[in-house]
Amino acid sequence: MTDQVPGPDSAAPQAADAHPQLRHEDTPSSSSDVLYPVVSGSIFASSISSAAERVRAILQQEEVGDRKCPLLFIQLNELLSTPAGLEWKEMARWIKFEEKVEDGGERWSMPHIPALPLHSLFELRTCLQKGTVLLDLDAHSVKEIIDKALCRQPDDWVLLPELRDRLAALLLLQPRHQATKSPLLALADLGLSPCRGKAKNCPQPRAQLSETPLKEQLRNRFKKKLPPGAEVANVMVGEVDFLKKPFTVFVRLREVAALGSLTEVALPSRFLFILLGPHAKVKAYHEIGRAMATLLTDELFQRVALQAKNQEDIIAGIDVFLDELTVLPPGKWDASARIPPPSCLPSPHKRISMHLRERKPHCNGSTAAAEDRPGLGHQHFSEELERTGRLFGGLVRDIRRKAPWYRSDFSDALHIQCLSAVLYIYLATVTNAITFGGMLGDATANMQGVLESFLGTAFAGSIFCLFSGQPLTILSSTGPVLVFERLLFSFSEDYSLDYLEFRLWIGLWVAFFGLVLVATEASHLVQYFTRFTEEGFCALISLIFIYDSLKKMLSLAEAFPINWHYRTDDVTLYSCSCNLSSPGHVWAGNATDTLLPSPTALHEPPAAPAWLSRAQCLSRGGQLLGTSCHYVPDVTLLSFLLFGGTFLCCTALKHFKSSRFFPTGLRKLVSDFSIILAILIFCAIDVALGLETPKLLVPSELKPTNPSRGWIVLPFGANPWWVCLAAAVPAVLVTILIFMDQQITAVILNRKEYKLKKGAGFHLDLLCVSLLMIVTSVTGLPWYVSATVISLAHMDSLRKESTTSAPGEQPEFLGIREQRLTGLAVFILTGVSVFMAPVLKYIPMPVLYGVFLHMGVVALNSIQFTDRVRLFLMPAKHQPDLLYLRHVPLRRVHLFTAIQVLCLAVLWVLKSTVAAIIFPVMLLALVGIRKGLECIFSLHDLSWLDSIMPEPGRKEAEGKLPRKHEEEESDTEEVGDVLGAVLFCCCPHGCVGAEAEPGLGVQLRAAAWRANSLSARR
Repeated sequence: MTDQVPGPDSAAPQAADAHPQLRHEDTPSSSSDVLYPVVSGSIFASSISSAAERVRAILQQEEVGDRKCPLLFIQLNELLSTPAGLEWKEMARWIKFEEKVEDGGERWSMPHIPALPLHSLFELRTCLQKGTVLLDLDAHSVKEIIDKALCRQPDDWVLLPELRDRLAALLLLQPRHQATKSPLLALADLGLSPCRGKAKNCPQPRAQLSETPLKEQLRNRFKKKLPPGAEVANVMVGEVDFLKKPFTVFVRLREVAALGSLTEVALPSRFLFILLGPHAKVKAYHEIGRAMATLLTDELFQRVALQAKNQEDIIAGIDVFLDELTVLPPGKWDASARIPPPSCLPSPHKRISMHLRERKPHCNGSTAAAEDRPGLGHQHFSEELERTGRLFGGLVRDIRRKAPWYRSDFSDALHIQCLSAVLYIYLATVTNAITFGGMLGDATANMQGVLESFLGTAFAGSIFCLFSGQPLTILSSTGPVLVFERLLFSFSEDYSLDYLEFRLWIGLWVAFFGLVLVATEASHLVQYFTRFTEEGFCALISLIFIYDSLKKMLSLAEAFPINWHYRTDDVTLYSCSCNLSSPGHVWAGNATDTLLPSPTALHEPPAAPAWLSRAQCLSRGGQLLGTSCHYVPDVTLLSFLLFGGTFLCCTALKHFKSSRFFPTGLRKLVSDFSIILAILIFCAIDVALGLETPKLLVPSELKPTNPSRGWIVLPFGANPWWVCLAAAVPAVLVTILIFMDQQITAVILNRKEYKLKKGAGFHLDLLCVSLLMIVTSVTGLPWYVSATVISLAHMDSLRKESTTSAPGEQPEFLGIREQRLTGLAVFILTGVSVFMAPVLKYIPMPVLYGVFLHMGVVALNSIQFTDRVRLFLMPAKHQPDLLYLRHVPLRRVHLFTAIQVLCLAVLWVLKSTVAAIIFPVMLLALVGIRKGLECIFSLHDLSWLDSIMPEPGRKEAEGKLPRKHEEEESDTEEVGDVLGAVLFCCCPHGCVGAEAEPGLGVQLRAAAWRANSLSARR
């Protein structure tokens, strides 16, 4: 037992000692109450309390120690009176949120945020002040713990031997756990009621606590929700009639110990809290037990409890917890309402870091202290983009960084999630190859067509996945490259130049310029690509996907026209006849493709019934005559149903994992295979209806689309000699386009919020793309660069989430399954798709266009720009509680968004007109426009809406800051409004959530450091 030394707030124990029998109710039984009044001292005596100083010292000791803070499972056992006698009954449990046993005793409540009476925490504080606190107790069983606790009671509270034995026997009773039953057991128990009143068939309590886990504990499925290394905290409270004063013990074991059948899950225990006493007001002990359990769910208090040296440290932890509480007024809500857990929780590291740092005096008025202001942050890529000053120095670093991970890049792909990713991205890649291949064929007179698109995608993508620095990137033909190809072909036709030869020299120059950029570490310029540039480019590509999918669907109305004014009564007026090339031979009949019985002779008399189908008539050189010859039954309408249904089904199944139906494993499996399931569902619907919707057409022969060209493009012969030199001029524009397209996509994929562990490879990626330019130019295949939307879809399909989330907690995002095998498999399948044409021909194109629409919408919704555009349409009072809206005036937010919209509109116009030749320059101009915004917006506003562009000299100042604070300042908080009543006691450890605001950028260390220094001097 620790010595009882007055806590940090000495007024409370003094008042308690002066009035040991004081109660809130002036009744004769006041001496039996647990309550002790806590009288606080003077406020504003100092800038920081002694409790906070003590907690800071404890946390600083933890920083140099090696003890970790495991997740705690907390169980509240309450002593209840039954016809069979006293019995311990599990009443509630916590991991991060509270679950109560419902009044019926048959089920657990939904996880919710616990709301406690304020006095329950004051009572708990007094109990720990006056009770026994045993820290680092060396014990390995419940009996040993109880024996040592009973022997180390305060001098003024000594139990008689008979009471000690009685108390020990009571504490060693076997508790009755509220285990979750399977549906079959629940049906078997149907009709049985919980033990109440004078029930006859109540189960008898076990006489003694088992030292080994029971079978029901080992079979408890709830253990799956706990991560490895989780520990248990036991809370036991109740009323007994043989005690005149409360018996309180708080125990922290030196080493975790398995305490037999004490808890419902068979895990080792670390903490034990016992409170037994005489009769008190209703639920007094129950609420104190809930307060203790809730306190232990707070990570900050957990760390204090693990590192505490004495009783005063525990009290200091409670005081700091009380300092951060949010009290909600009674009468403003329904006290019986249960507050659901928020969708997002703020990081506990932020609170811990705040206690580790020196507190600055608060500023008056609306001006926040320097440490409370948002950091002025810029993109942070650590050593990946640092200049070495040597030729190919960045490339060498990339290779050294990625080489140790190369073997794991294949072994990490051995997961079923990768199978769904391969199928999803394969279908998206095939559709993209067919779409862009068809458009390339139209733009280049089939010099590059669908087959060239398939072969180029397979070859370039496979090589890139094997040797690139970021193998999650998907290469594809992109809209900007297609625009340049169209302009280049038109220029070649106008000036009588051989298109493929001219294109070959442009590709060789682009490869040369790319190698120069790699050698000079030009990827260092990527750090100037802020959110402004990234969002503009990502929004453009996403809108292209959405626009092209809708455009393709609308074009179906031309190929398969809708009969808008069709009347059933006019069916007799419709007819179609086949007029063969021979004069005088006309057969009347319906224009259907169904074959009728074939006649015995080709030239039958005109009176014979029609037997030629539409295809047969046209193949014989006939002519279709009549009003119904071009009638197409409902193909366009069904195509739109397939298109919209696929999009909605993809969206619904993707979010199925957060629904309430079916077990968690099944929901996650459906979510992982959502795109494939949606495609299969609507392919089956299409087959069942039997209408001839347009299908996926894959080339079945390996020969050039244009017979006049070969597989190798010769560099000389068709064009004048000076063309090889003149090609350097357009090659500069292509180089800018390739560099911007590739590196902006790489920046988006390597964002910090994706939690990638294997690092990026900006220089290595650019080298691979440059070398592939040589091969694709020599073979006359399309040029390939990173496809932003498909790459983001690839990343999204490989998201890893925690499998052991606590009840009520959203699964934690763990990162991306980084590997090379999914991309490699996608591109190999794309190459062999030529041989899978008989199977792929059953996939309707509207279904794949629906997948394209889904990819574009998901990518568009993933950027902050979309949220800010929505704000234009919302009144201020209905706008979500976004972080940047708290710190930046709304008119400034709208101005920033309007500038982005204007830049996006200019990019779209340039892409769609003859001015598309300067499109690469406009992409580069986005960086300059962003730099010019610093003349309109303050650095404070830009730090919230974007990120600060780097400047010379800042890195030196940043290096002076502690490394640990870099991670702290990069965390973003999420705070929201939650209605509550008496006391919202979970606020300290993050039970208030709001709309997350990811990707605010890493803090500008130098500016924050200077701001803190200036504030301290003032």
